[in-house]
Amino acid sequence: MPGKRSLNAAVLRSAKRERKAITLDVKLEVLRRFEVGEKLSQIAKALGLAASTVATIRDNKDKIKASSQIATPLRASRLTRHRSAVMETMERLLCVWLEDQSQRNVPLSVTVIQKKAKSLFDDLQREQGESSQTEKFTASKGWFVRFKERHCLPHFKMNISAPAKEDEYPEILKSIIQEGEYTPQQVFNVDETGLYWKRMPERTFLSVEERAEPGFKSSKDRLMLLLGGNAAGDFKLKPLLVYHSENPKALKGYSKPNLPVIWRSSRKAWATRSIFHEWFTYFFCPAIEKYCAQNNLTNKALLILDKAPCHPVNLNDLSDTVRVEYLHDSTAHSIQPMGQGVTSAFRAHYLRRTFEHILEATDGEDTAEIREFWRNYSIVDAVDNIAVAWGELRPATMNSVWKKIWPECVQFQSASQTDGIAQLQQNIVILAKSVAVGEVGEADVDQLLQSHEEGLSNEELMQLEQEPTGEEKEGEEAAPALRQLTTRELSAAFSHFEAGLQVLTSNSPDAAWKLQVSRAINDAISCYRELYSEKEWCSKQVS
Repeated sequence: MPGKRSLNAAVLRSAKRERKAITLDVKLEVLRRFEVGEKLSQIAKALGLAASTVATIRDNKDKIKASSQIATPLRASRLTRHRSAVMETMERLLCVWLEDQSQRNVPLSVTVIQKKAKSLFDDLQREQGESSQTEKFTASKGWFVRFKERHCLPHFKMNISAPAKEDEYPEILKSIIQEGEYTPQQVFNVDETGLYWKRMPERTFLSVEERAEPGFKSSKDRLMLLLGGNAAGDFKLKPLLVYHSENPKALKGYSKPNLPVIWRSSRKAWATRSIFHEWFTYFFCPAIEKYCAQNNLTNKALLILDKAPCHPVNLNDLSDTVRVEYLHDSTAHSIQPMGQGVTSAFRAHYLRRTFEHILEATDGEDTAEIREFWRNYSIVDAVDNIAVAWGELRPATMNSVWKKIWPECVQFQSASQTDGIAQLQQNIVILAKSVAVGEVGEADVDQLLQSHEEGLSNEELMQLEQEPTGEEKEGEEAAPALRQLTTRELSAAFSHFEAGLQVLTSNSPDAAWKLQVSRAINDAISCYRELYSEKEWCSKQVS
């Protein structure tokens, strides 16, 4: 009997309690409660934590606050043990890089992510000097699994599926077009592309001088454009521009609805699902209706998209007249029409127009005058030049890029009728020689045009780390502070909407009105429903 009790006691002693992952926002809440005078036992009971865990968090107060100040994601699930600032920063920047790759619809693999993590870690160590050299990091598979758990990244799909054949989709598309009886005027494609709007070829004195100056590099300032049009080539959509600032100082006094672009903003200048949802509902569908009416066409369209994270999967539920079809992940980059020459031709037109702008404003001879013009070249100038460049793309270019996916609709076969990149590069070199900015060759122009498609480098990611957070960048007009809505307030608002809809639909004299009003209101408040869902999810994670 004594032996048996001893065995049970040993088993109980050896049984390990499952370690609970505590998110950073929970730890900060514990510290906040201590600061307002709550007792340890009260905090533990209120948050459902062990008293020893609360005590450990209290004892690690300085380390936890240091982690929060380097902008570690609040939802990151991390155990209470301390992790170095280099590791915290590397993983945060890696998350930014992953999101950038995902926005570009670039296939990812574990090996690629591990290599990027290792290179980022090494560069950060070199930047911080000898004090950080003692820590070793190998980017092992075990680290990768824990990294995904810490940063809630299960949604990143690895590139493990077998690639589909390029020649399969044209047949699929052909059957869809025949079924819907669409003409080339009614079939559309759009694609996102990045643009470093204030970047010059590397050998120009403008680039050389900027690299030598400390602080923010304007050549790294990037915006995103959504460009697209129909297969006939006779209708280009108004560009959607996403910038990191909603109210840059240069736009003060301008009416955004009157800009030649649709202006939207997000923190990293990426398109989001809510932005795309709004664009589809309030810009694309009305533009199609107007275009079809002007050309005596049936009000219907087929929109072809890739499966980028910013493209909602429920777009077919939002319109009775527009059908949305998604390309296969593995072939989208190689066959998507806008990616077969439209976006690259647009960037070449933009660079040419920028040199033309410099020449018009300065006569291209006085370097001091050119330097002053370029210092004052703002996002407003870029918007104007974007509109000019987009307008210069010819119908032949917009039509000829469909040859891989729908060859039967292509009417312009001659390369001389399209915006040839080689010809545009030659024109840019000739223009650059007319402007006293330094030596510019075709290789320099090609390198610059290619740089718009590259992912964020380690240097650019670390530049993001050095930029101020929570403060407006230089030259940016501060937007009014917004109070955060609570789930209770959102729920109450939804109840009011539902009550109002019930009154309208119960007494509506026309069934079509009920459907139209209900759909319009639900579309309008969908962004608030997404916000409510996100807050509910965060609340469940904490509890």
